[in-house]
Amino acid sequence: MAMQNAQPEKLKSLAAAIVGATLFVLPAVARAADAEPTWTVSAEYTSDVSGVVSGGTKRAGRYLDNLSVELDGDLEQAWGWRGARLHMSGLYNGGGEPNGLAGTLQGVDNIEVGAQGARLFEAWIEQDLGRSATLLAGLYDLNSEFYATEASGLLISPPFGIGSELASTGPNGPAIFPSSSLAARLRLGDTDKTYVQVAVVNADARTLGDHGGVDTDLDHGVLAIAEFGSHAPIRYAVGGWRYNQRQDDIRDLAPDGDPARSHAQGAYALAEGQVWGAAAPDGPQIDAFARLGISDGDTTDFKGGWQAGLLVRQVFAARPDSQLSFGVHQGWLSSKARANLADTPADPARYEEGLELTYADRIGRFTIQPDVQLIRYPGGLKDADDVVVVSLRVITPLF
Repeated sequence: MAMQNAQPEKLKSLAAAIVGATLFVLPAVARAADAEPTWTVSAEYTSDVSGVVSGGTKRAGRYLDNLSVELDGDLEQAWGWRGARLHMSGLYNGGGEPNGLAGTLQGVDNIEVGAQGARLFEAWIEQDLGRSATLLAGLYDLNSEFYATEASGLLISPPFGIGSELASTGPNGPAIFPSSSLAARLRLGDTDKTYVQVAVVNADARTLGDHGGVDTDLDHGVLAIAEFGSHAPIRYAVGGWRYNQRQDDIRDLAPDGDPARSHAQGAYALAEGQVWGAAAPDGPQIDAFARLGISDGDTTDFKGGWQAGLLVRQVFAARPDSQLSFGVHQGWLSSKARANLADTPADPARYEEGLELTYADRIGRFTIQPDVQLIRYPGGLKDADDVVVVSLRVITPLF
C-alpha cells in the first residue's frame, strides 16, 4: 500500500499548542488544586492505517490520525460557582482520506476529515438547575448526547456514530465531529433512568480552527432537536429534529431557476442493552444495539437508514480489555438522489450498505484494533463492485 508520511514533529508542536490553549485557566485556579477532583486533563492519540484491498477507485492505503485533548472542571470547587462544570476539548486531525479510495457515500473511517488541522472542538458550561434538570451552553458536539449508542462505539464506520440522514444535513453538516457550533441544551431527568432533552444548535457548524471561525450571526438559522429516553432495563430513545430555515432541494428548482427550498427534518429511534452475560461478570458480556432514522429526503441524499450490531466485552477471560464488535448499516437513498445519479448516467441502487467486524485489545499502553469492512453498492451505484477496506487503529493515551 502507498502510505502517506506521518509528521511526528509537527504533531508534537500542535499537541503542545492544544494543551497550552486548553490549560490556560489552570494558573487562575491553582488555589483549588487540593480539592479533588477540581480539574481533570486527558489526552489521547489515535492513528489509523486504512486501505482498500478490493474494489474502490484504487487499491492503496492512507495514514490518518486524531489527537484529542480534554479539560473538565468543577466550577463550584474552583470558583464557588454552585452546580456548574466546564468542559473543553481540542482536536488535531491530519493524514489522508481513505474514503477517496473507497468511493462511498457514508465514509469508512470516523476520524477522517475534509480539512486537516487543529480545532477547538468543545467549550461549554453545564449548570445544575435542581430537580434533575441541567442547562448546557457553548460550543457543543450534538452527537455526544443525541442519536448516540454506547454499544456501537467501537465500530469505525461513521454511520455507527450518527445516522447519515442527519449527518448529511445543514450548510456544512450538523455540529458533530470535527466541527461543533454554538448551542444550548436543556435536560430534565436522569439519563440512567428516564429523561427528556432538547437542544437548539447553530445550523452553521464552524469552530475555532475552521475557515471563518465560530459563527455567531445565525444567518443559516438553527437546528432544533429533542430526545426522550428511558432504561427499563434496556435503554431506548426516540428523537426528532428540524431546521428552522429552509434548505436547498437536491433536485427540484423554483420558478426562477434557483433550487427549491424546504425544511430539513427527520426522526429516529434507538435501543441498546445487555443481552447475555449478566450472570457472569468475569466472563464475556454481549450488548446489542439497533437504530432507525428517517428524513424528508428533499434536502439530503438519504431518506433514512438503520444500523444494528453486537459488542462483546471481555472476549477472553484472561484479557479483560478485549472487545469484539460486529455491525451492519444501510443508508437509504432518496428518490431525488437516485434520479440525480441516473442523470450522470448511472444505475442507482436503493441503498448503500456496510458490514464491519472489529477487534480491540490493550497491549501495554496501546490499544490495538484491526478492522475490516465490506461496502455494497458503494456510491449508491448498483453496478459498482463491492469494496473491502482493511484498517489498523492504534490508540495511545498521552496523559
